Amino acid sequence: MIRRREFVTLIGGAAAWPLAARAQQPAMPVIGFLSAQSPGSNSEHIRAFRRGLQEAGYVDGENIAVEYRWADAQVDRLPTLAADLVRRRVAVIATYGNATTLALKAASLTTPIVFAVSEDPVRLGLVASLPRPGGNATGINFLSAEVTAKRLELLRVFIPGAAQIAVLVDPTAPVTETTLREVEAAAAPMRLRIRVLNARTSAEIHEAFATFLRERPDALFVAGNFLFSSRRVQLVHLATRYAVPATYSDREYAEVGGFMSYGTNLGESLRQVGIYTGQILKGKKPADLPVMQLTKFELVINAEAARTLGVIVPPSLLAVADEVIE
Repeated sequence: MIRRREFVTLIGGAAAWPLAARAQQPAMPVIGFLSAQSPGSNSEHIRAFRRGLQEAGYVDGENIAVEYRWADAQVDRLPTLAADLVRRRVAVIATYGNATTLALKAASLTTPIVFAVSEDPVRLGLVASLPRPGGNATGINFLSAEVTAKRLELLRVFIPGAAQIAVLVDPTAPVTETTLREVEAAAAPMRLRIRVLNARTSAEIHEAFATFLRERPDALFVAGNFLFSSRRVQLVHLATRYAVPATYSDREYAEVGGFMSYGTNLGESLRQVGIYTGQILKGKKPADLPVMQLTKFELVINAEAARTLGVIVPPSLLAVADEVIE
């Protein structure tokens, strides 16, 4: 027969078992995610990143925790946000974009970094080589800069009588120099005149489009960078308002009404970033994970935008387009 004192002691000890078991469980790993954009404009990319994590066996809130940092299109905030994640000693930091990756690389040479960049990461100084990165960073090259010439060629096919092309760039973006070099090289044999327009803010984007009233370019080439991606609705609206056919770097522009896009699927890049992040959590070292190069490019045409602009889409391009949005 169990006395009352013994019974209370027994119950108390049993209640403590789960607490002791929990205390012995390893802490949930924490990873960082740095974006130059805002949560609202980044939702599709975050979903793709989480999909990659899930494929690697990790779910935010279940067996990992993710610390997000958003620069809200203010590039000068990136060094502070990067340093904050490094100070928190997260297991690995995921990011995309040249500016965010460079900020993280400057903040730490030891914290594992998984990136998606639009330019050769060797040339950017992020890795020693593509097959053997050799440092604390690896990831995906989605080759945005390398398809610049093809984007211009496609625009010329859509607008065969084009003589002058406006090129909208952010002068502070790391990829701008490469983009302009590629545009000039591609434009020369097509005898296209290039008019470079700079914009670093929403207000400057409006000012750039206002020049169309007096200069009347035949088409617009929008460079790929995080500022323009975060302002894609504004850009598409202005291109429609000024009746200028425009080419963009990724499908998200065409999905909100832009005329056409050509480039790699950024969502696929973020999915691969999630997979690599999971592999590092399982013990892989960035130095030993080769940089992946996404070589599948997609052409997306917004047929409704083409009709609004009065552009006749050649049947040959309709046949090879990855998607035609009606």
